[in-house]
Amino acid sequence: MVTAGQGTGAEGSLFARASPLMAARLASAAVTFFIPLVLARTLRLAEYGTYKQFLLIAQTLYYTLPLGVPQALYYFVPRAEQRRPYFVQTLGFLLAAGAVAGAVILSLGGPIAHFFSNPELYRHRWSLALYVFGLIGSFPLEVSLTSSGRTRHAAVAYLVSDGVRAVAMTVPALLGFGVTGVMVCLAAFALARQVVTCVLVVRSSRGPWWRRGLFFEQLAYAAPFGAAVAIAIPQQYAHQYAVSALVSPEAFALYAVGCFQLPFIDLLYTPTSEVLMVRLGELDRAGRKAEGVRLFRKASAALALAVLPVAVFFFGAAPDVIAALFGDRFVSAAPLFRIGLAAVVLAALPVDAVLRACGHTRHILLANALKAVVTVPLLWFGVKTFGMRGALASWVVVEYFGKAVLLAKVPRALGEGDQRARFGDLLPLSEMGRALVGVAFAAAGVVGLRAAMHPALGWMPNGHAARVVALAAAGLAFGTAYLVALRWAGLRLSPSMFDRRPA
Repeated sequence: MVTAGQGTGAEGSLFARASPLMAARLASAAVTFFIPLVLARTLRLAEYGTYKQFLLIAQTLYYTLPLGVPQALYYFVPRAEQRRPYFVQTLGFLLAAGAVAGAVILSLGGPIAHFFSNPELYRHRWSLALYVFGLIGSFPLEVSLTSSGRTRHAAVAYLVSDGVRAVAMTVPALLGFGVTGVMVCLAAFALARQVVTCVLVVRSSRGPWWRRGLFFEQLAYAAPFGAAVAIAIPQQYAHQYAVSALVSPEAFALYAVGCFQLPFIDLLYTPTSEVLMVRLGELDRAGRKAEGVRLFRKASAALALAVLPVAVFFFGAAPDVIAALFGDRFVSAAPLFRIGLAAVVLAALPVDAVLRACGHTRHILLANALKAVVTVPLLWFGVKTFGMRGALASWVVVEYFGKAVLLAKVPRALGEGDQRARFGDLLPLSEMGRALVGVAFAAAGVVGLRAAMHPALGWMPNGHAARVVALAAAGLAFGTAYLVALRWAGLRLSPSMFDRRPA
């Protein structure tokens, strides 16, 4: 990523270990990025709203019911001599959780459709149940590979899985089968992924298949984090449920576009967090926990230098971005998109990864409980006063509050004994300040470029094409100016942002 100096160390770098995952996520993002774009342009507005409600229910169950058990692999596997029990126990638990999720959907299909004021959800209840069952059961596929240090294999799994999913979601819509074809193919994809997961996980390591003591130890570790997720996911999606219950599927389609998350952010944040957790576990086992402070600062600096310019550019170009991606009928979602971008900068601080790696999952539970408590009055006030904009703004405010609560615990988590790490050593304030200067420099140049380009592109007969060309040129100019500004400020692109000091 970006660094002010060249590090050393024979053991390599955190970035080097995360780079296969980042490369796979980049390729997957390039493939899956077009899924909502294709569906938004192909499906009718009501169908697209139904599809987004389908995913909202599925994602809520997918993230909630595993109860943190698969994520516990990042803690136990790097420390374990026999890994198979953890993998098989996790797989068995998730197959049971997926079965419960499917049964809940089938038994409550009517009330779910009534809550969303959308009878189409009841008609698609079997597709939804099978999709969730397969998705939850296949949760440990990439996690098991990453936690055991096989990041290249995990990268291949991400890439193949996302590629097949993209085909399953877009081809039916393009062939005219509508939202019904999309949901049936999604269910088939999830079940196929589950079969592959069962085969690979069972054959990936040696040792006993099940050890009851280890399973209970895994559950005890996962319980606080699982409870935190069980609180956090409904809290995070509460604004979408509130809006979906109050408006038509067509209006929810617009709101869903406004909530569009930039895949570039997850591409950087998730693999960095995953490898950071594994590396912190290894340092703890080697008695070198103090190095975690430097590692966290390096990771935060790299993430900050990447996400800040992205957030600023997309904020300024929001109407053009929405029109170019989803079509002109969704331009009215641009103000919502700008509100959601305010939360992007939080991706610069992977604090949850640190707390999970250091065993401070109870604090994650506390933070999420506090967020849930704050969400209710803020969401009520926001929706009542400002409608859909208020709903999304309430989510952003709560996300900042939750990140602050988690950050307050990091100094103790990375400290030695009773000694806390200093905030000054953890936060890359210098890098962030120079990044903001670079963003300001780049933004000033783009303002002038866009003012000159719009009249120059007036000859193009297709106004949408002209808008896309102008947006692409502005993005290229912004990125170039930002990199030049970083270079001038003494920062440069290099994998050594994540270099570790020699032991």
